[in-house]
Amino acid sequence: MSVSTVGSNTTSTQSTSSSSNTSTLDYNAFLQLMIAQLKNQDPTSPMETSEYTSQLAAFSQVEQSVSTNAKLDSLLSATNLQNAEALVGRTLSNSDGSITGEVASVTLYSDATVATLTDGTEVVLGSGITVS
Repeated sequence: MSVSTVGSNTTSTQSTSSSSNTSTLDYNAFLQLMIAQLKNQDPTSPMETSEYTSQLAAFSQVEQSVSTNAKLDSLLSATNLQNAEALVGRTLSNSDGSITGEVASVTLYSDATVATLTDGTEVVLGSGITVS
């Protein structure tokens, strides 16, 4: 029956997209399952309207969550850029005072923020770093 084929396609899609964001995978899997269910529905015995309505509500909720996460990521990136810009030209030192200098540039990575001083020293920003 074609339902098992659709299920196996969904499984293979999930395994190939395992590196994707979890919420995106859930969103795509939900869409695939809903479309497969609508395609394989018996026209002489359609789905109950309450079931269909609840599935559409769940779809809407998942779609809004994905959209909200994307907007939050964008807002976080903008905030990080503003914070990095505010550091340029200020004096940075570590907790023991062994590294001190004026910040020439700031590089944002996914897991850290690195300030480059005017003398070329790179400092990972984190606890123990003072900016004045």
